[in-house]
Amino acid sequence: MAEATSGLRGTLLIGMMISTGPVDVPAALGRFHETHPGVLVRLRVLPGGSAGLAHAVADGTLDLAVLSVPGEPPSGLAVRQLAEEPLVLICAPGHPLASADEVTLDALGGETFIDFPVGWGTRTILDRAFAAAGIDRQVTFEVAYYTTAADLVGNGLGVAFLPESAAGFEGVARVPVPALAWQIHVATAAGRRLGAAARAFLGYLLQR
Repeated sequence: MAEATSGLRGTLLIGMMISTGPVDVPAALGRFHETHPGVLVRLRVLPGGSAGLAHAVADGTLDLAVLSVPGEPPSGLAVRQLAEEPLVLICAPGHPLASADEVTLDALGGETFIDFPVGWGTRTILDRAFAAAGIDRQVTFEVAYYTTAADLVGNGLGVAFLPESAAGFEGVARVPVPALAWQIHVATAAGRRLGAAARAFLGYLLQR
């Protein structure tokens, strides 16, 4: 009754990846705050990537999270896809593949890779794709930021895969890769009823 007469109250705990591609979480938060200023929002970006976010939602540390969980969702989670975008290869401008129209995984067997830590959504997608193709991939550099990956690539230390929306760095070439895509999801705990604030914010995310 109090919520109906004076608006939502309480605290909303949200987790997200360092990048959510075409899903504009800050815009959704802005619209939510404008409508529900009485809700305290706590936003957390966890170093464990999507795996860490999924665990935090499942154990109740977070109310919901925007993450990437390729394939079957982890036990204890309810997952909805918000968006999808291609992954592209980035390489140094002088790399033999820099001028290619597209590149297949088979052409990358001998490359040195710069990638993100195990547990990140894009890392999971790539590890599974290369394993399915029977290609032993050498990940020499593990980084936590797109800018670091692009800097290493631009200096000829390896190649990397980035979401298309995050690959617009100077000093690197971008090459399409068929059939590799990054999915962005929102996850809540299965079997645990969302609070009113979480339900309201979820509605803003799903309105995209």
